[in-house]
Amino acid sequence: MVVNTGILAGKTVFITGASRGIGKAIALKVAADGANVVIAAKTDKPHPKLPGTIYTAAEEVIAAGGKALPCICDVRFEDQVKAAVKKTIDTFGGIDIVINNASAISLTTVENTDMKRFDLMHQINTRGTFLVTKECLPYLKKSNHAHVVILTPPVIAKGAVLSGKIAYTIAKYGMGLCTLGMSEEFKQYGIAVNGLWPRTIIWTKAVEVTRGSKFFDYSRTPEIMADATYAIISKPPSARTGQIFIDDEILKTEGITDLSKYRCNPKVDEKQLSILTTEENGFVNMVAKL
Repeated sequence: MVVNTGILAGKTVFITGASRGIGKAIALKVAADGANVVIAAKTDKPHPKLPGTIYTAAEEVIAAGGKALPCICDVRFEDQVKAAVKKTIDTFGGIDIVINNASAISLTTVENTDMKRFDLMHQINTRGTFLVTKECLPYLKKSNHAHVVILTPPVIAKGAVLSGKIAYTIAKYGMGLCTLGMSEEFKQYGIAVNGLWPRTIIWTKAVEVTRGSKFFDYSRTPEIMADATYAIISKPPSARTGQIFIDDEILKTEGITDLSKYRCNPKVDEKQLSILTTEENGFVNMVAKL
């Protein structure tokens, strides 16, 4: 087993949706510092199409140098969130960092969005973020390195941004409003709350299963989000709060300008990535136009 003593060594990081994809990439990144990693996700048995469970993710976290606590946790359900938080406190004694990564997506028009899917997105995205943060708050208050990171796009009230994906955007903007509001509310406790969003599609197995391989060449790997998250949470909480960052922009503030290692297809250069308009980075493109 690797033993690491980085900036986050001994810190407890509670990550929702950490059994695969971006959440797991963040888990492995903080594990490399020697963090205690809570893998709070609902997949405890192998999925027929998607790899990874909370237990396989825990094995990877331990191999990377961290301590792991797999917790069955569907963020829609208050009892499961409370149980996961209690298990965390019983195991590690506190919570220092919360990563609100769990999210549901359906890029559909008003006409093609059924209300069951609408409700699911709001229960997981906005309500889940609110609930998890609320339950972790008493313990974040006690930490000397308290951070909340919410995976949300910049909040922009422009019709061109919402069109074609209104239900999803509302649910994600709820996460953005949590970021902005909680950052002000939690300042008195020394807790930093920031948002993070990718410029490009982040390539995961879930993206491949739900949308096919057509976006692969123009996507980046989950590691860019993990490194961007680390750039936020490795700093003192007083360094920044109430901001919603774009992944490659915050990495540039860390002096990381060569992003080639994150490209899924190394033959696609940065200029091609930046001009590609997709459903995912439409939020970012609108920011650039304002």
